[in-house]
Amino acid sequence: MFNVKGRNIGVSEAPFVIAEMSGNHNQSLECAFQIIEAAANAGVDALKIQTYTADTMTIDSQNSDFMINDEKSLWKGQSLYQLYQKAYTPWEWQKEIFKKCHDLGIIGFSTPFDVTAVDFLEKLNVPCYKIASFENTDHILLRKVASTHKPVFMSIGMATLEEISESVSLLKENGCTSLALLKCTSSYPALPNESNIITIKDICGKFSCCAVGLSDHTMGFGVAVASIALGSSIIEKHFTLSRAEGGVDSAFSVEPEEMKRLIEECKKAWQSIGEIKYGPTNSEISAFKYRRSLYFVSNLRKGEKITAMNVRSIRPAFGLATKYYDFILGRRVAKDVEKGTPVSWDLVGE
Repeated sequence: MFNVKGRNIGVSEAPFVIAEMSGNHNQSLECAFQIIEAAANAGVDALKIQTYTADTMTIDSQNSDFMINDEKSLWKGQSLYQLYQKAYTPWEWQKEIFKKCHDLGIIGFSTPFDVTAVDFLEKLNVPCYKIASFENTDHILLRKVASTHKPVFMSIGMATLEEISESVSLLKENGCTSLALLKCTSSYPALPNESNIITIKDICGKFSCCAVGLSDHTMGFGVAVASIALGSSIIEKHFTLSRAEGGVDSAFSVEPEEMKRLIEECKKAWQSIGEIKYGPTNSEISAFKYRRSLYFVSNLRKGEKITAMNVRSIRPAFGLATKYYDFILGRRVAKDVEKGTPVSWDLVGE
């Protein structure tokens, strides 16, 4: 069982929901605090930030290699350095952010992007780590995170099965004993038809030693809810106070009321899975009487013939089962009956 700060995470538990703040604070600590408060009020289990600087992520260069030129990108035209300068969460805030999470009863943790970030977060005693999808093949970072012996969430976006297996082995060989794999489509926003969440069932089978979840970049939350039925026990979703206010990831982030609904609907999806079962549930037993059965629909005198005119299949179910309909037709009633009397064997004569 995957466990973070006493919270068990797995298919036998209600979904563990993570709000990803990313850079939606727009470089305002007050806004960051408001996001944390809104996330806690919505009912999330955890809030995640990211720990990097522009200089730990890349170099300041206008060379074409370092420019975002994808026509579909939300950040087209910026250099990587410019984007990370805008999006990073100042390291001097992070202790306060984690304290705010603790005070509000949710788990605060982060995604480190290099070994210096891990060293920094260890000083803040974070309870767990997240490996981002673009870093899931960075063996230098994986070894460093694993050496902390803390639970790890790893997004597997873009990674091949071979790469996932290699990274899982590397983490375990270097000290990670508790690992969750998050299905992820690393496009922003992601399209539902590229989410391929049926892969979650395959991950559960191939990596049974790991908890499994979804890091979801699609708009809305239909994909997240659907993933629960396929074995997802963790949902990570980018979170903002208001998409209208902007923020580097706001376009594919959910707002507070949406997050609340996402949590509610994911929990309903989890509750609905249940077990393989045929026949009535406890709440259905009282509804049996609304099945159809055979009733006399005319007054009959003893000895009169039972016909399609005086016996019908109707609700409720207090008469003989309708499977006996052909068997009783043509027989005679054994005694007088009134219209509305359920057919029973003692009323059916020769």
